[in-house]
Amino acid sequence: MRLWWTVAVVMGLGAAAIVGPNLYYRSSAGRGCSRCHEIGEQYRLWKVSSHRSVACETCHRSSLFTNARRVATHALGRVPEQPRLATQDVFEMVERCRNCHQGEFAEWRAGPHRITYREVFLDRKHNAETRLREDCFRCHGMHFEGGLTELVTPIDRKGPWRLLDTRMADRPAIPCLGCHAVHREGVPLVRPAEGRRAISARQETFRPSVALFDRRERKASPLAELPMPVMKEGARLVRISPDHRQALCYQCHAPDVTAQTGTGDDRTPTGVHEGLSCLACHSRHRQTTRASCTTCHPRLSNCGLDVEKMDTTFLKPDSRHNIHTVQCADCHPKGVPAKKKAASRAFSG
Repeated sequence: MRLWWTVAVVMGLGAAAIVGPNLYYRSSAGRGCSRCHEIGEQYRLWKVSSHRSVACETCHRSSLFTNARRVATHALGRVPEQPRLATQDVFEMVERCRNCHQGEFAEWRAGPHRITYREVFLDRKHNAETRLREDCFRCHGMHFEGGLTELVTPIDRKGPWRLLDTRMADRPAIPCLGCHAVHREGVPLVRPAEGRRAISARQETFRPSVALFDRRERKASPLAELPMPVMKEGARLVRISPDHRQALCYQCHAPDVTAQTGTGDDRTPTGVHEGLSCLACHSRHRQTTRASCTTCHPRLSNCGLDVEKMDTTFLKPDSRHNIHTVQCADCHPKGVPAKKKAASRAFSG
């Protein structure tokens, strides 16, 4: 009889150990976890972030066994000094971001930043020309746990290459949390009071959540802390737009050590477009540029031509005139003609 009682007590304690943490987590909307000192900093940031009205469990959902495992891990003293989301947690967060940010999610999913691990690390042309290296994770797969040898093999320029974990193949290499930090100080968006217009000069240019996740530091660096580069064209300093949102773009679309425009993955505009911001032509999440010309040119250029029909990469990718670097002299090697009066009337009318 004692054996049965012992078994029953052990089973009861086991059930309590599994069910108890889960009930505690859900009853407190996840906030109960903040009592553990390891989560204190994240909880403090959440309390002053634009997501402070969103309960913890909305984004950090869990299960009976997961919560029990977390309690056991904590009790055994195996909790890291700074708990971070695991790779799988990051992928699950993408779907939870989608629940509220449906428009942004749809644009991201239809754009180039939705590139997958398969497309990045199994690109035959790229891998044959450039050997895969750990720095690839700086922009592609910044939340991946482990090193390059744990993701893809072989690490050479011959191939054939394959992913060691096939589940990673269609995962997004640049998820939402690559450029956005949910726990970032800020206020929710609100409508101006009825009958009052928002003063343009006081409107924000970007959300406080915009931040780059630094794989080395394992934390998101806010936009204000990201540096803007000094760019050169030969010995000449290139004028760059003061739009600091570009600081995020430059973390991946950067020049090589020479700081010359057009080197590495740089796309800094020069020529007739020098000084324009990346966001003047590229939409934020989808990166589409269809309306980029009409934003500044209702139809005509200074020489009276339809800018969208000019011989540039805007019209056809194989054009000799890259839209980022095109100059008037590219099409007028004998000299730039004077501005036509007809073009001026058409532009103003």
